[in-house]
Amino acid sequence: MAKLYVVGIGPGGREHMTLKAVETIAKCPVIAGYTFYIALLGELVENKEIIKTGMKGEIERCKRAIDKVRQGFDTCIVSSGDPGLYGMAGPILEMAEDIEVEVVPGVSAAFCAASEMGAPIMHDFCTVSLSDLLTPWAVIEKRLACAAMGDFVIALYNPKSKGRITHIEKAVAVISKHQRPNTPVALVKNAGRQGNRKIITTLEHIDYGLIDMMTVVIIGNSQTFVKDGMMITPRGYKLVDS
Repeated sequence: MAKLYVVGIGPGGREHMTLKAVETIAKCPVIAGYTFYIALLGELVENKEIIKTGMKGEIERCKRAIDKVRQGFDTCIVSSGDPGLYGMAGPILEMAEDIEVEVVPGVSAAFCAASEMGAPIMHDFCTVSLSDLLTPWAVIEKRLACAAMGDFVIALYNPKSKGRITHIEKAVAVISKHQRPNTPVALVKNAGRQGNRKIITTLEHIDYGLIDMMTVVIIGNSQTFVKDGMMITPRGYKLVDS
């Protein structure tokens, strides 16, 4: 019986893909995904049937992937990062009936970005997407405020697009009500793939011109500090014997 695999391909670089993700893509004759993510897979998708759509085509490609499984083809639908974090795992599981589905986890952009900047999410953290296409902005602001009040490290996804130029500034304004101005902030563009750029700054000195849709913004908590160009959020280990 055919099976539908929902696969996380990580941030984009082959070295950040799990072995299971590579093996799953290799064995499926049909691959579905956002056009950009398909391009990242390169030779892994050669000689396969490709189902690809642009932005806002998520539901269409989910339906087409499900149809292929019902026709008897093992099918893989890919998401960047982890498919269960802003990916296709949720829609697929909501829509799928009478077919077998397996979710294959991947390395999220937040984890990849964090590793490039040191250890900024060593303690409790949360992710918040600033895209209000599917979530009302009032809800996003409430989540940001609660996360900042709770002293979470906050990883911001989708911080800016052509239609959402000032959302990141609004988000920082909300967080700044509860965190100190010199809170360390990491800006990581194209984490784990070509065009990578990373900067450490502070909450009050963020250069919003450096931020785009491909940037992950990691805002530290009250204990986060910078050492030797690395951002560290201590968990509280006793590092020196008394």
